[in-house]
Amino acid sequence: MATYKQIQAHIKEKYGYTAKTCWIAHMKEISGLKPKMSVRRYSPESRVHPCPQSKQNDIREAFKYFNMI
Repeated sequence: MATYKQIQAHIKEKYGYTAKTCWIAHMKEISGLKPKMSVRRYSPESRVHPCPQSKQNDIREAFKYFNMI
């Protein structure tokens, strides 16, 4: 499984922006990959920064690139 840094580097190289780690964790959760809970996360039921709809396909593509899904 790819690290958050590897996913961020892939997205930066291919799409020209750096994905936030909270976006990656949100997409892992949506994709059924069971991310670890951040120690800085206030509530397991809510997200302060969910992944924007416009970035979800890019992150999903990165998961496929790394054979995570």
